[in-house]
Amino acid sequence: MTMAAAIESQTAAASPRSASSRIALIDIFSDLVQAETVWRSLEAQHHVSTPYQRFDFLYPWQLMVGTREGLRPLVVVAYDRDHAPLLLLPLVLKQRWGVRIGHFMGGKHATFNMALWNRDFAAAASRADLDVLFAAIRERAGVDVLALEQQPLSWRDLPNPMSLLPHQPSVNDCPVMPMAPGAPATTRISHSVRSRLKAKERKLKALPGYRYHVATSDGDIERMLDAFFRIKPLRMAEQNLPNVFAEPGVADFIRKACITPLAGGGRVIEIHAIESDSELVALFAGVADGYRFSMMFNTYTVSASSRFSPGLVLIRHIVDHYAERGYHALDLGIGSDGYKKLFCKAIEPIFDCFVPLGPHGAAAAMVMSTAGRAKRLVKSSPALLQLAKRLRRIGHWR
Repeated sequence: MTMAAAIESQTAAASPRSASSRIALIDIFSDLVQAETVWRSLEAQHHVSTPYQRFDFLYPWQLMVGTREGLRPLVVVAYDRDHAPLLLLPLVLKQRWGVRIGHFMGGKHATFNMALWNRDFAAAASRADLDVLFAAIRERAGVDVLALEQQPLSWRDLPNPMSLLPHQPSVNDCPVMPMAPGAPATTRISHSVRSRLKAKERKLKALPGYRYHVATSDGDIERMLDAFFRIKPLRMAEQNLPNVFAEPGVADFIRKACITPLAGGGRVIEIHAIESDSELVALFAGVADGYRFSMMFNTYTVSASSRFSPGLVLIRHIVDHYAERGYHALDLGIGSDGYKKLFCKAIEPIFDCFVPLGPHGAAAAMVMSTAGRAKRLVKSSPALLQLAKRLRRIGHWR
């Protein structure tokens, strides 16, 4: 919907409920190509969102993964009275329990979820603005409930306006490493940890052609991804985990995002690797925006070289790489894995909102909220977590 949606919005803007809101018009798109121009205009201006909300990240995900999963795009754009975009909410629709649920686009491949906000609007956004937005989604898209999960409380030191809604902690928090530009390297990784990693790396350096580098050419990217898709299933099988990278369309999405260049340099997903002449020793890939690097996926060799902790050695290189470029933060993804906490000492709160938009959505919101709280309780209890892992190993826990 484009012009028709704008006309409907103009009618809605005259109603009393929107009198205290800066939002004057709302477009709702079911086609990402139609939303591309306004999406990219928000990315290009003074805005706030995570790199996971880039058009060049979410478009291939929807095309290659979301569509295969039966998810329909629902991109909601709000404008002010001068038709300047204020925010863009990238959602997909799915049917469950007989209700229509709106989720953030990107699924399990987007570590953080947000709307794209005009920064000035985000700093002053109110609950009245959100109410206008949700009323349009309810009335014109027929959505029963919004499941807005894995949202950061703030991004680049600006509070996330969605935190004005009733919310709860997500299942997992995110360990993060704040980085002060120009600070000594030991403020990021202690001298003792650096010494241990350098000792391990000296053993890895015995490999012919040993090197750390960032994949910059299309050929390097394709070669490293070929190795990743060979090694990762072996590593996941060792942990009795399902191979999410074998799900329909996922490998194609990863390849497309890794190969797509960004206007300011780099790729939509950046690949860092340690290699020798004969093997990929370790690989970590993630998204970067000039301020923060966020890890998406990783693997390391199944050869004897794995005993020298090549993944940890690679993380040290990645931390120093982004610190040298003036980055302010780095994370290794959501979760409580020990290697993440070795590097990332601060904890960033992540929250979920379950917003019923009508009577049919109220029960679904309650079910999803309760399930999220239960999962968080399991993750926070060592005894329950061990039980869950045992059940998963025998096939009764998903």
